[in-house]
Amino acid sequence: MACSSSQPPAPRTPGASESGLVTHAQMAGEDEPAPPYGRAELDRALAAERDAIARAERQLAAAQDDPRPDDALAGALADLGVRRRFAASLELCAAENRHCPPRLDEPAWSYDPMGSAQPELDTELRFSRASWQRIAEELDGRACACRTRSCVESMFAAIDVLEAQPMQDIRADETASEWITRARQCLFRLRGETR
Repeated sequence: MACSSSQPPAPRTPGASESGLVTHAQMAGEDEPAPPYGRAELDRALAAERDAIARAERQLAAAQDDPRPDDALAGALADLGVRRRFAASLELCAAENRHCPPRLDEPAWSYDPMGSAQPELDTELRFSRASWQRIAEELDGRACACRTRSCVESMFAAIDVLEAQPMQDIRADETASEWITRARQCLFRLRGETR
């Protein structure tokens, strides 16, 4: 898994470059799963995030000149903080093979924690052991891909809602619990909190 591991190196990934480029199989910190993308994809995502941060900073600079600051400005500042922390996780992934998000895209996400509807996921909301593992894995991917404060907060709420639904023995499944723990770790990191 990790480059610092005392285990022998993993076999070469089929199709990996002989030039020494890091492959997705090598891009995981200790006790972290390897992401399903390679270094080139990571570099493109990091460049896109830096561009998005620069645009947001320019928009905020213009908005701060407005003599009537409002909640939208506070929300934009909070979103910028989340996006900066997401970019920082990409930088750590590139530099130290740690905190690599499970996915690089920004999946559409809308969940009203105050509403009565279940969170909408790509995975069917069934709560057998195998289904709960798939749900937990998707929650991890979505949580770590958040770029806004509302995404972070609604993902926390969605995890709490969904985690309470499986039977206790299924909820306690080790694999699913690991995905849920990683999802929460990503959310705390994106929120700017250390746990």
